[in-house]
Amino acid sequence: MFRSTTNIGVVIPRVFKDATEEDTKAVQPLINRIMIYPLSQADGKMKTKDWLANRKYPSASSGHEETKWVDPEQFAGEFPQILDEVPPLSGEEALYANFRAVWAAAGKDPKLMQALVQSAVATEKEIVNPLFEFRNFGLRLPANWTTQNNGAQFGIDYFTRLAVAKSNIFVNKPTETKYFYQDLDSEGGRLNGNHGYTVAFAKDQIPPVKGFWSLTLYNKFHFFEPNQLKRYSLGTKNKNLKLGPDGSLTLYVSATPPGPDKMSNWLPAPKDDFSLYVRAYWPDQTILSGAWSPPKVERIK
Repeated sequence: MFRSTTNIGVVIPRVFKDATEEDTKAVQPLINRIMIYPLSQADGKMKTKDWLANRKYPSASSGHEETKWVDPEQFAGEFPQILDEVPPLSGEEALYANFRAVWAAAGKDPKLMQALVQSAVATEKEIVNPLFEFRNFGLRLPANWTTQNNGAQFGIDYFTRLAVAKSNIFVNKPTETKYFYQDLDSEGGRLNGNHGYTVAFAKDQIPPVKGFWSLTLYNKFHFFEPNQLKRYSLGTKNKNLKLGPDGSLTLYVSATPPGPDKMSNWLPAPKDDFSLYVRAYWPDQTILSGAWSPPKVERIK
């Protein structure tokens, strides 16, 4: 049972399955039993819903630019209402009091209010928008990867909280899932479909997890890119990945197929900028300690 203690609540259930048609069908009855409804409707009986009848994947079919949820021109005027709707966390009471004092003064001074509007517009352009690119925030790792260690438990790290909300909303705590972000190849070039790339995991360097892992590709809008294979990630769920003679795993990322013998290891890319993203569910201690990080994304010469 999920019960929200505020007027805002989000639940994102996940069901792991193999990347096969058989497993997709096998998990559907379980998915149909995942329901959320008001407590007033609880009657002790199992409720189900045919979620297949509601399948809509706009991000996997349209690839359009992100929805602009915040209008910086309107932010200053709406901010007091946001303060009313979102109670302060413990320790934020003084911060809220300062905000309210400034906005109360701005309510009596049009010039001050205009300054707040201009500040919101400048912040959107100079700080918020660049955070859409993974490379502009987080902890730096080898080979141009970045990560963060406080997902879903940001505390007073408002910058990382903002960055994740902008580029990668809905993250788990690191002990549940560790995330690795990539916009660049090993030489610092922007990942782009005009080139092909390899991501080669040595035998003992395949993501060490107790759960599962995936390498996902997102287009420049951080949506899935439509492709004929309907393949948007590779990882544990793919049972036909081909290993090298030494037990290594090489994944191929490109806009055009790499060849018949490599198709099982191919992650289709758009003919434009894109990003890669490693998720490690139930990560091993070597990931949590920082001893492990993803391999280079090598541009094919």
